[in-house]
Amino acid sequence: MADTHYEDPRLAAIYDALNPWAADTDFYLSLAPAQPARILDLGCGTGLLACAYANAGHAVVAVDPAAPMLALAREKPGASRVSWIQADAQSYRSAQRFDLIVMTGHAFQVLLSDDAVQATLTGMRQHLAPHGRIVFETRNPNVQIWQHWQAEQSRRQITVDGIGTLEIWHELNSVDNELVRFSTHYHFAQDATTLSSTSTLRFLAVETLLDNLNQAGLAIDTLYGDWNRSPFRTDSPEIIVCAKKRVESG
Repeated sequence: MADTHYEDPRLAAIYDALNPWAADTDFYLSLAPAQPARILDLGCGTGLLACAYANAGHAVVAVDPAAPMLALAREKPGASRVSWIQADAQSYRSAQRFDLIVMTGHAFQVLLSDDAVQATLTGMRQHLAPHGRIVFETRNPNVQIWQHWQAEQSRRQITVDGIGTLEIWHELNSVDNELVRFSTHYHFAQDATTLSSTSTLRFLAVETLLDNLNQAGLAIDTLYGDWNRSPFRTDSPEIIVCAKKRVESG
């Protein structure tokens, strides 16, 4: 289930301004083969990456649970080349097999239970071509980035074309083992309206993550710690997983 940020059309409309093309997008685009490939983008959001893949000549299926996000995605240049599907990563099923499966934007962290993680990873494996790769990222819990999700540290102001100026800040609600709950507030200067969205994210330790991959029949190909492809370390900001089907011995 998508949280309010993605289901509210007014908040969905500012998503691209808050999440523009950046180092992570460059990283994911660079994963695509030189030759046309079949790519599955799970949790595609407003389709920034999916359209870039399609414009590069790849056959792209893009999946997201939030209708307002998909509506914006369908308006992007190259959107007609993408197959857009409203579904979540756990329930998506297709007869197609893909050379590359990606889940970006820390979408993996909305999988709050072991069952949700296993359903998603198993589904990815089922949709993977024999020599395909799965790539996704999750924030490294060792860094405790949530400590910065306070109003005094996170407050910022942006201006969005057609919407005007808005002020945005986070408020940390609770930390319960792996689960971090926080609110994000959006104050629109145009009509003095404040909208709020509450989210819960799961911060899996790398050891737990690797165990989940193994249970799903997947093996690590590469583990990065940042978008510059530096190897993962205990103090890396990200856990960037590149995985493939595990080859059973015997």
